[in-house]
Amino acid sequence: MKKILLLVLLAPLCLGIQAATKKKNKKNKKAQSEVVVDTVDVKTFSYLIGRLNTQGLAEYLVQQKGIDAKYMEDFIQGFSQTQLTEADLRAKARIAGTEIREDISKRVMPNISKQMNDSTDILNHEEFVRGFLAGLTGAKDSISNDSAMIIVEKQMKYYQEQMMERKYGANKRAGEEFLKANLKNKDVKQTASGLQYKVITKGEGPVPTKADKVKVHYEGRLIDGTVFDSSYKRNSPATFGVTQVIKGWIEALTLMPVGSKWELYIPQELAYGAREQQQIPAFSCLIFTVEVIEIVK
Repeated sequence: MKKILLLVLLAPLCLGIQAATKKKNKKNKKAQSEVVVDTVDVKTFSYLIGRLNTQGLAEYLVQQKGIDAKYMEDFIQGFSQTQLTEADLRAKARIAGTEIREDISKRVMPNISKQMNDSTDILNHEEFVRGFLAGLTGAKDSISNDSAMIIVEKQMKYYQEQMMERKYGANKRAGEEFLKANLKNKDVKQTASGLQYKVITKGEGPVPTKADKVKVHYEGRLIDGTVFDSSYKRNSPATFGVTQVIKGWIEALTLMPVGSKWELYIPQELAYGAREQQQIPAFSCLIFTVEVIEIVK
C-alpha cells in the first residue's frame, strides 16, 4: 500500500518529471532548453498535490482503521466538516471505547498472559473487562488500588516462577547435582554462601575490596562445557569494579589475592538465577576460570 505522506509522494513525483524529461531529450537530442519548473500556479499545484495524497487512502482506511468501504461517504462527510457537533463528540468517544476494547482483547490481555505464563489464555476475559470498567467509572471496591497492586505483583511473580520452573527446572536440578558431586573433589572448597572454588595459582598480592576496580582474565562455561564468554579468546583482559558483576564473582574477587588464578563453581542463585542471559539459560550453574591481574588505581 502506498504511504500517504506528502514528502514521500513528492519524491516519486519529481522523479517522474525527471524521467519524462529524459525520455523527451532522447527523442529530441537537439532540444537543449532547460526544464521549466514553474509551469502551474500555486492553486493548481496545491490541488494536484492534495489529489495525489489520496492514493492508497481507501486501502489504508479499510486495512489499518477497520472502516467498511461502504461507509466511505461518511468518511468524506467527516473530512469535510471543520467543527464537531455535540453528537459527533459523543460518537468519537464511543468509537474510542470500542477501539480500546478491541486493543485489550487482541493485544493487552494476550501479552499479559504470555508474560506471566507463556500462555495467551490464563486471564479471565470477562473479569478483566469488569475490573477495567470499575477502574474507569471509579466504582467503590473493598480492595484499594495499593492493595490490588501488591496482590497483582505477588501473583505475577508466582506465575513467572512457575513458568520458569516448567521451562528450566531440569536445568536447575542439574546444577544442584553438579555442585553436590563437585564438592567431593578434595581440591574444591565451599563458602557459607554455597560458592565453590579451586585454587589453580596462589597469588601473593593484595586482596581487592568492594571499593576497588580490577583487571582480570577469565573464561565462563556452562556445566556441559559450553564456553559463553572468554577474555582469553579476545586476548584482552577485562577491567571493572568489583561490585559490577554477579554475586558469586563479587565474593570470589574479595577472597583472591592479586596474582591468583581460581576456578569458580557458581550456584545459579549467586549467578543470574531465573534471568536468561544470551547463551546462559535460566537457573544455570556457571563455571569460571578467573585470573586477577591487578587492582587498577
